Amino acid sequence: MTVKTAQARINLANIIESLLGYPITKVGSNGVLPTNEQSYDIKGQIKPLYHINSENSVLARAQKRQDLLLIKQQQNIESILAMAMGFCPDVASSKQPDVDWVEHFIALCEDTSNESMQILWAKILTGETLNPGTFSIKSLQTLKHMTQREADSLQKCVSLSGYNEKDDSHFILLGFYKKPSLFDLLRKGNKVSLNLGKTGISFPDILTLMDLNLLYRKEIESAVLKAGQELTLSFLSQKVTLKAKSSDLVLSYYKFTQTGDELSKLITFPVNKVYKQLINNALEGEFDLAWHAIK
Repeated sequence: MTVKTAQARINLANIIESLLGYPITKVGSNGVLPTNEQSYDIKGQIKPLYHINSENSVLARAQKRQDLLLIKQQQNIESILAMAMGFCPDVASSKQPDVDWVEHFIALCEDTSNESMQILWAKILTGETLNPGTFSIKSLQTLKHMTQREADSLQKCVSLSGYNEKDDSHFILLGFYKKPSLFDLLRKGNKVSLNLGKTGISFPDILTLMDLNLLYRKEIESAVLKAGQELTLSFLSQKVTLKAKSSDLVLSYYKFTQTGDELSKLITFPVNKVYKQLINNALEGEFDLAWHAIK
């Protein structure tokens, strides 16, 4: 047995003991594996090589496991609530979150032990307290099943997402094309695209958000822009105004779903610097761009 294998078995044994409250050991008081004759029962089935080392009944062991689970859930809830108090500003608020919403919140967050994920739960509770109705039960259920890796993908994509105040949504700009005229039917093939791969975002990150129903699965195109028409996108601390230099321009983008919009509010991440440069390089030929700091 290699050291790596032994360490893996030790780690597994520790996990089992933390879940059950009892150690797991090899069959046999002397710790020696049974002989080949002892490895099968009278039905010819292989006997387990390990067992839970306890003289308590199965019922007693089950009750202890439930007690350990309740303790862990209580610790998670208390940690999240304490974080929420720390995030909540001392401001006036005339309304309170719906009682049923709070019950759902507690039931869905109680199994979250990861500190980074607990922070997201705490921010949700704070946001809902400040403005009831901000986060839907669907968003809570989505967060409940998100892994840290999936949350990391969301954070990466939020750094590329601009907020469009006109339709109260976030989207990731992908590029544009000039709508072909009757005399130039092939113009759309000259679409200008932003290479998101250069920003550190992989296509699996995008697919992850689509699978979680945080992004719509298809690229969306804007209405045809006229010369002089403007679009303003807000990022965390900056906003950019795109002003079309000519008519018949169409933007393409990935749009966040309602759940994606809600959860993206939890992440305070500045605009990806490489992405900002990609926007400038790709759009400056057909758009006037003006970046401003958000105070």
